[in-house]
Amino acid sequence: MATALRSIARGVRSKNSLFSSMYTPVSTLHSHATSFGFKEVPEEEKSKLVGNVFSSVASNYDLMNDLMSGGLHRLWKDQLISKLNPFPGMKHLDVAGGTGDVAFRILETIKSVKRRALQDILDDNVIEETQIYVCDINPNMLNVGKKRAQERGFGEDKSLIWVEGDAEALKFENSSMDGYTIAFGIRNVTHIEKVLAEAYRVLKPGGRFLCLELSHVDAPIFKDLYDLYSFSVIPAVGEMVTGDRDSYQYLVESIRRFPPQEKFAAMIAEAGFQNVGYENLVGGVVAIHSGFKF
Repeated sequence: MATALRSIARGVRSKNSLFSSMYTPVSTLHSHATSFGFKEVPEEEKSKLVGNVFSSVASNYDLMNDLMSGGLHRLWKDQLISKLNPFPGMKHLDVAGGTGDVAFRILETIKSVKRRALQDILDDNVIEETQIYVCDINPNMLNVGKKRAQERGFGEDKSLIWVEGDAEALKFENSSMDGYTIAFGIRNVTHIEKVLAEAYRVLKPGGRFLCLELSHVDAPIFKDLYDLYSFSVIPAVGEMVTGDRDSYQYLVESIRRFPPQEKFAAMIAEAGFQNVGYENLVGGVVAIHSGFKF
């Protein structure tokens, strides 16, 4: 078994040397790199290319998340919501959340009997004052989310508000949100620092920023196996399920272009957030970053 693993690791290291020659790692905190996976593209084209990816995969997005993560993405999102600690009457913004996965969890937590039983005032009006904005730049993703909301019985729920919008130029007022989440979305933007600045702007003092994102694995053997799985298995599954290999090739390449955990935490702090930290899950396959606006 050990011999087999060493053989796999040698093969992946050889493949990784090719990958490393195809791109330059992010080297500054304020990166304006116009990368689309391992390709360099004109800055004005990236959002269109990313939009094409998500328009292509929208109908199978949640199924592919299950297949690629073995269902673990559900637990990761549950942990994100646990850290958020939603409360009745809150105004929350979930960015790049078109399919509603995070928003539904927030609403279900607020409405749960257990959660409401812990409140000093069980007032239906307070529950109704809850506003969860689902913001996504891609209308196809939002349409999937609205359909899922109908299926879950949230179709007429006034607490869910669907907004087509750009994470780099939000349409919300300053200091208007109690919380901000972005799950598996910030990796796809053109300017990370603009997204962080907008998140800081719209949060109220005391508001919390939370980001769940695919990240970087450091443990050598695990990293080799993860790279092998990422580059060999995920695009093949994407092609089999959706008929679109290229979008899932972009997915795994975009993860490698995203800043490492420490560097991304520094970017969050530079945007003005305090008490910045992160938690690695599954050895760094994903990480939850957080910060507060004071």
